[in-house]
This record gives sequence, structure tokens and C-alpha cells, in this order.
Amino acid sequence: MRRLADVREQVSTWRGVEAKVRELLELLELAEAERDEEVAQSVAEDAQKLAAQLEEMELELALSGEYDRRDAILAIHAGAGGTDAQDWAEMLLRMYLRWADKRGYQADVLDLMPGEEAGIKSAMVEVKGRNAYGYLRGERGVHRLVRISPFDASHARHTAFSLIEVMPEAESGAEVQLNPDDLRIDVFRASGHGGQNVQKNSTAVRVTHIPTGLTVVCQNERSQGRNKESALKVLEARLLEIELAKQAEERAKIKGEHVSAGWGNQIRSYVLHPYKMVKDLRTGYETSDAESVLEGGLDELLRAYQKATIGA
Repeated sequence: MRRLADVREQVSTWRGVEAKVRELLELLELAEAERDEEVAQSVAEDAQKLAAQLEEMELELALSGEYDRRDAILAIHAGAGGTDAQDWAEMLLRMYLRWADKRGYQADVLDLMPGEEAGIKSAMVEVKGRNAYGYLRGERGVHRLVRISPFDASHARHTAFSLIEVMPEAESGAEVQLNPDDLRIDVFRASGHGGQNVQKNSTAVRVTHIPTGLTVVCQNERSQGRNKESALKVLEARLLEIELAKQAEERAKIKGEHVSAGWGNQIRSYVLHPYKMVKDLRTGYETSDAESVLEGGLDELLRAYQKATIGA
């Protein structure tokens, strides 16, 4: 029913645009016949708005994958770079949360592991909204930051890395079957920086999928039940991602190609010193407005990736 509703909405939107084009053509013919510059100017302005709408709709054609319209689970992991990497991971978390807010998506932090001195070691975010996975799937990979480290007394330039994982949310029960006998569920006290942030009860949940060895920990909620629900949701998404990776590997073997998805697959660089630039290494798109990107202004980077996907 959800797929049917999506298709109906898409058809309705395209037919609406088609009707608007006919209307503008009729108005243009009328303006030319009566030499009415005011109407012609109005048609030109509406045509520009329609062109922008069509470009956005064309980009949505790149989001035609089987899972693109689904909600997404995004994982952020601090990599090489020590405290700077953990601070960078927190900057990326903030960037994605702000991007989701600007798009009108709902973003919930399912789990967050604080860093020792600053930042975070890892975070898990559920992003809900139409095409959330389609937009975010191009973000998976290594993100590199170059800047003057605020944690270095000598003010030296440091490079830090963080890994982004993006998974489509599984349709519960339909694609991933979780056998209770295959699960080991442990509960423990949530960790934190101390004080009131540390739970006195055992609310944190660790779910281990015995056949694969996958482990998911959720401790962000104050309820053990909510943490368990979140952990199972993430586990389902990870198992679905493994299945998709197997299918992609089989397709790559048939094509005779090798696709690397390793830690060294750097996709984007963010440079804050000695100059400011964000550059996507896959599409070549770059911008000097690094602050805007880090404030959630990701749309142009995402559009560039979608255009490259359409042309691929």
C-alpha cells in the first residue's frame, strides 16, 4: 500500500506539471497575440520556477532503486585521528541532523557513544522521510577533515577521519526473519560522562546475532524496552545490508568488476585550513562554503552525486 501511494503521488505530480506546461503555453500564445508584456513576464517567471521543479523531479528519477524511498539508518564511527576524529564524528552527526531538519525529515539518535575527551566515538541515527535512504546512500564511505586542531597546544594542522554507514530500514518481518533462538540479549547499565547521565538501572541493551556474530548496542533511551526495539531495528537493517552486499558482489562477479567498500574508500574531503573547501572525490563537485555544508547544506553535494548516478 505504501508503494502504491508513492506511485500515485508520483504520477499525480508529473500530470500536474504537464497541465502547468500546457497552461503556460496557452498564456504565452495569448501574450504574443495581444503583445502583453506583463503577461509574458509572468509566464517567464512561472517557467523558471517550473524548470527548477522539473530539475528536482528529474533528480528523483535517480532514486528509483528498490530501497531508495525507505527510511534510513545512518551510523557514524570516529576513525584515525584520536580526539580530533571523535570531534569530527560529532560535527558530522550535527551536520546530518541539521540536514534532516531542513528537509523536514524526522531524525532520532538511536545510540551515541561519547568520546573520552570530546566528541563521540560512534552514533546511530534513524532518518524518517520519503527517499531518506535514496538521498543518504551516497554518503557511505570515509569523510576526511583537515583543520587547525583545537586540541593541539601548538596549533598544528591535523587530519581526522570518520566512517559513515547508511542502511535502508528493513520492512519488519517481510525481508529479515529474526529467529529468537539466534539472538543473545544482554542488559547492562548505560555508560556516559558521569553524574545524572549515567543510568542506575540496567536499561542498555546488547543484541548479538549468533549466526553472523553481529552485535548491536543501544543505550540512548531510558527504557530497556525502547533500547531493545531500537537494537533489533538496527540489527534487521544490518542483516538486510549484508544481503544487498552479497547481491552486489554477485553482480560484480558477473560483470567482471571489483568494487571495494573498504575503510580506505575516501569519498569526500572537508578542508578548513589553510583554505576552506569541501570536495567530493567521486563527482568532482567542490564548494568553498564549508561552513554552510557543515550546517547541513548538503543538497548540492547530494544532487551532484545523483546526477552522476543518472549518467552512470
